[in-house]
Amino acid sequence: MTVGLDDALKHHFGYESFRPLQREICERTLAGEDVLALLPTGGGKSLCYQLPAMLESGLTLVISPLIALMKDQVDNLSANGIASTFLNSSLTADEAASRMARLERGEYRLLYVAPERLALGGFLVRLARWNVQRIAVDEAHCVSEWGHDFRPDYRRIAVLREHFPDVPMLALTATATDRVRADIEQFLALRKPHRFVGSFNRPNLRYSVFEKHDAWKQILAWCTTRATESGIIYTQSRASAEDLAERLSANGIPALPYHAGLDPRRRSKNQELFIRDEIRVICATIAFGMGIDKPNVRYVVHYDLPKNVEGYYQETGRAGRDGLASDCALFFSGGDAAKQRHFIRQISDLDEREQADALLRKMLDFAGTPFCRRSFLLRYFGETYGADTCSNCDNCLSPPDRVDGTLGAQKFLSCVYRIRAHSGFSTGMNHVVDVLLGTTTEKVLERGHDALSTFGIGTEYTKAEWLALGGELLRRGYVEQEAEHRTLLLTPEGLRALKEQLPVEFVKPRAVARGKKAGKGKAAANIASQDTDLFEALRRLRKGIADEQGVPPYVVFSDATLREMTIHKPTSQTAFRAISGVGDTKLERYGQAFVAEILRVVSVNV
Repeated sequence: MTVGLDDALKHHFGYESFRPLQREICERTLAGEDVLALLPTGGGKSLCYQLPAMLESGLTLVISPLIALMKDQVDNLSANGIASTFLNSSLTADEAASRMARLERGEYRLLYVAPERLALGGFLVRLARWNVQRIAVDEAHCVSEWGHDFRPDYRRIAVLREHFPDVPMLALTATATDRVRADIEQFLALRKPHRFVGSFNRPNLRYSVFEKHDAWKQILAWCTTRATESGIIYTQSRASAEDLAERLSANGIPALPYHAGLDPRRRSKNQELFIRDEIRVICATIAFGMGIDKPNVRYVVHYDLPKNVEGYYQETGRAGRDGLASDCALFFSGGDAAKQRHFIRQISDLDEREQADALLRKMLDFAGTPFCRRSFLLRYFGETYGADTCSNCDNCLSPPDRVDGTLGAQKFLSCVYRIRAHSGFSTGMNHVVDVLLGTTTEKVLERGHDALSTFGIGTEYTKAEWLALGGELLRRGYVEQEAEHRTLLLTPEGLRALKEQLPVEFVKPRAVARGKKAGKGKAAANIASQDTDLFEALRRLRKGIADEQGVPPYVVFSDATLREMTIHKPTSQTAFRAISGVGDTKLERYGQAFVAEILRVVSVNV
């Protein structure tokens, strides 16, 4: 079996070795046993059922949540010469009938359907004739109400166990708590499943958090530095997604919005343009992502604070699925924390409100930690990072200056208290800082705040440092920001901190590094050593072939495969076959054109 797996891996997919746990999962499912596999985004979950499908006769049924995801998977399989198809509402009646006729003849090895199809009259009867050998459930966390993408229709999948009692089932997901794992096993009726839990560590991703002060300028600087690369910018609101996309496009960075409020056809078109590298940036709400298998997303930016760590991890996981160095940036201010707390207070159910607040506190702890962010994420998911530093997050690469802000916190909280006591109303953070610095602005003089005992007592800090300290006090909940006018109010916790002089430490603000992009280990070395002209030439060739075939460029070859070509410069079919990601079908289809282009560029540069 092992030899067969290795040979099939190279023949069909062009890889010499497996990613962690892939071999073990393939072996268990080929042995006819149920499997629950938790692998990180980009960890190669799909191969765990695609490869076994090529080693057995019969059909592998794949339950998948989204139409776009099905088409993407089938495009990738077809490019590797693997007979696969999907049945969903995007097909015409004639197209569906043609595919079902081929299924009757046993011409496909994999069939993708949504869980809703299981309820359609006659489908299970037809399925019984198609020699089903394996059932794979992708995004299996959707079966649980405690999962972040609950889909009630996923509960229907258990009916397959009744109709196909001897067929092994493979459930796959990227993240799942213990409670969600238990739900997956229960509601999918898994039988003594072998459980495989991969590491949640994505070593090629660099995590950074930046103090948000002029968010638009920061985003523009970030994207300009990465103008030729694909990125996702997550926003909290639909309006922000629209506004950012419009402003980026006006500044020469092709971008489009994606959110649930768009017309479905426009939303689908925007997604397709992004997947096909026609635009560089998609500005999206959390509605975007689960159905995206684009491997060359080089950065994910959170323009607003996510609600919880699990959602943040899932969204950042869409960067660097090809294993190359990629960036994950969170732009954060204390005001974001206040905004989220305001939303949480609107939740009527007490238990739900307390749970949301606990999740938010964890997210705020991640944003505010001065320690290794990778270690923080792994601890959240119950995993220990074995090193003192990851060398690929902002705090490890450039340890922040941590300042004892206990006295400063006393001054800040006292100033907020005295402004309200003096005037009968509260003010925004900038005004509080002006008072502390003794700045005689028109508003300070007009309101008589230059007469307060806190006027001018804070000259030991710069304005940026006071704003950072204020943000830390917001994060801790010592002050809160009124939603509409963004004025500061002292909370009961803040009053206690003031009276008891509770210790406070804050991190000096860090500027956005315009020119620095993620680079680490082998992936970084590959990028540094590549021949830029050759890589761009191969990328253009790939795009032309993809457009002719009507598929995304990465279906032809991934960026990682193109990078390897630029390093090794294969000038024969044998050498080209040795490149990772070049299987026998792709060698036959594309080998001649790519080798010719490599020879052309190399000869020009000699």
